[in-house]
Amino acid sequence: MKLGFIGTGKITYSVVTGICSSKIKFSTILVSPRNLSTARKLAKNNRKVKIAKSNDEIVKSCNWIFLAVTPTVGENLIKQLKFKSNQTIISFISTTTLPKLKKLIKVKATIVRAIPLPPISLKKGPVPIYPPNKKVKNFFNKLGTTVEIKNEKLSKNFWSTSGMMAPFYEFLNTMSNWLVKKGVEKRPCTKIYNIFICCTVRGCSCKFKKRFKIFGKRISNS
Repeated sequence: MKLGFIGTGKITYSVVTGICSSKIKFSTILVSPRNLSTARKLAKNNRKVKIAKSNDEIVKSCNWIFLAVTPTVGENLIKQLKFKSNQTIISFISTTTLPKLKKLIKVKATIVRAIPLPPISLKKGPVPIYPPNKKVKNFFNKLGTTVEIKNEKLSKNFWSTSGMMAPFYEFLNTMSNWLVKKGVEKRPCTKIYNIFICCTVRGCSCKFKKRFKIFGKRISNS
């Protein structure tokens, strides 16, 4: 199986990193040259990752294609590409709905929206998908925990909550910088908060693991 990524930002870097250390079987991962420095890092980290010459090359040669660009760029870009009906297309584009994607892609391919977050690089975290799809579910279960959504309107809520990642990291950065201003060296600050957050998250994970599974089932059935 050949995987192709159109758009080479933070999410692509995280997803590809997770795939390369997972049990997912693939022959090649093609990444677009849009962000060349990120593409080169990925290619350097794994010999199966190659930098495509263009987005057209990705669409022509890959079985699964991941759309990882902004809504404005995506809607202009997608309609210029010639997808195939036997391809699986997974969109990470936040505000482009499934009906809109179908209209832009034009062929009757398998199209699924997904919401991966940076921890996917560690094969951790929830990955909401819409509509439910067995193959895509199994794929992301190797990179985290897939949550299938049967109502696209509900997926908007997941997109909104995923935006909390940025202020969360900024909160950690602010605390670390405060300690530095108080005279603590930067490296110990970073280490302290890394350990603190890892322990906190692990504690929550153990406590709420059963509740999360129940929550996932409720979302899937709604």
